[in-house]
Amino acid sequence: MRIINVNRNDAGQRLDKFLSKAVKGLPTSMMYKYIRLKKIKVNGSRAQPNDMLAEGDEIALYIRDEFFDSPEGDVEALFRIVPKIDVLYEDPNILLLNKRPGVLVHEDASAGENTLILHVKAYLAQKGEYDPRAEQSFAPALCNRIDRNTGGIVIAAKNADALREMNEKIRNDEVRKFYYCVVHGRMPKREDTLRAYLKKNSADNLVSVSDEERSGWKEIITKYRLLADRQGLSLLEVELVTGRTHQIRAHMAHIGHPLLGDGKYGVNRRDRERGYKYQALYAYRLAFRFENGEGTLGYLNGKSFEIPKQSIWFLKQFLND
Repeated sequence: MRIINVNRNDAGQRLDKFLSKAVKGLPTSMMYKYIRLKKIKVNGSRAQPNDMLAEGDEIALYIRDEFFDSPEGDVEALFRIVPKIDVLYEDPNILLLNKRPGVLVHEDASAGENTLILHVKAYLAQKGEYDPRAEQSFAPALCNRIDRNTGGIVIAAKNADALREMNEKIRNDEVRKFYYCVVHGRMPKREDTLRAYLKKNSADNLVSVSDEERSGWKEIITKYRLLADRQGLSLLEVELVTGRTHQIRAHMAHIGHPLLGDGKYGVNRRDRERGYKYQALYAYRLAFRFENGEGTLGYLNGKSFEIPKQSIWFLKQFLND
């Protein structure tokens, strides 16, 4: 028998979700079977898979020891690598990071140790704010994603409460996201709100955009404001009202203004010759506009965070071209 004591970062989860992370060697089908047969109990009583765990709960597992013998992952790497992250803001609950173009946010076999999340974990582990050996189901996590070749602000949560709450705020559109981008051509209006519909093709990692509503397609809303134009290019500030995959890149290309340097939704051979290695797109500002100031992250309500213009690689080149 093994006893697992639920800590703060474990609380607020369903029993089955927690066990899938805390006992990685236990097959899912057997986990449900053992719960049904009362070989897994919570606080000495019969449990259900959807029981919500609270801090201090005691989970008793009458199962073989071999299910606990699962790989821990490369914990040593968190103390071996030198974290390379650009911290824009930090407090006890979150990190705001300036992700550079070319950096992958999540683990990938081709990226090796050059991923943002690995460096975040290493940074917090080496500071003593994250102990991977002590945590049973939680690890620091990213709340939003940015394409590999796009730069900008990424939110990382240091604890489970912050992760749950920030993810909820993002789902409820209480986190406003603003981008700088450079597109080909002169915009027809100085500012506009664009509406269309988008469908993702996961196999090709591409999206399609339509002006007409179609079954299975999701609405996209993109606001832009023209900041400058020169030599057939336009510098825009864009606000994502909806946040779909490749939304800005695909939406701008759909209206005939592909992003400078974007080879997926535009033709960028000449752009590369001019020194634009990545698409000219940067998530430069976040604004927290919560419906109320309660909760773990309530102190962020009303605050905005912005990456300095001089840190955005394509702005200086565009303005000097």
